[in-house]
Amino acid sequence: MTICAGLDFNFLDQDLILLPQKAIYWKQQKALIAADVHLGKVGHFRKAGIAVPRNMEQSDLATLSDLIFEHKPQKLIFLGDFFHSDMNADWEWFRLWRQQFVKLEIILIRGNHDIINDQHYIDLNIALHDELLIDPFLMLHHPLSEEKLQQTEGYVFCGHIHPGVSLRGRGRQSITIPCFAFGERQAILPSFGRFTGRVAIRQQKDDRIFGVLEDKVIVIG
Repeated sequence: MTICAGLDFNFLDQDLILLPQKAIYWKQQKALIAADVHLGKVGHFRKAGIAVPRNMEQSDLATLSDLIFEHKPQKLIFLGDFFHSDMNADWEWFRLWRQQFVKLEIILIRGNHDIINDQHYIDLNIALHDELLIDPFLMLHHPLSEEKLQQTEGYVFCGHIHPGVSLRGRGRQSITIPCFAFGERQAILPSFGRFTGRVAIRQQKDDRIFGVLEDKVIVIG
């Protein structure tokens, strides 16, 4: 396995950097792409009486800030499930964060968890879409079936399933880590949010899988 930090990946004649922070920087578009932030999930659980550390939400926003300062994107694209559920106090953290980057174009592709009123996003100058084609990529939230992919224009970037890949040692030990999964017609991004799980995916023969460790990306296949 090849080990590196941010991994330069030329794909469909586009220059991408697969980042260990579980996002992609797309050089030609000067765009930072992330899926499944699930902001507000901490507040949602605390509201239900489940003890969760308060600083987890601020940590995800701090990571976004670090990526913005490092790569200086002109746009930020969220592939759905940005805010976890109903409105809660965690939105105020995001509103304050947004004030630091008022000139940054932010696009949200709606996911199944994005249920708060559109006006909250509009008030923060965030564009909302169900899907968005930025040639050659089609930005979605849910992965598409093979049948639908055959009828779709553009190579799909999506999230939703929080993909992971299992690594096994020489003994019986194993660990499942987040991954970027590039198939023939669509790529599934790992969940950006820290407070999310992951599901080991079934790898197809020609898939290109990139595992994400804490500070590096590893090429698995």
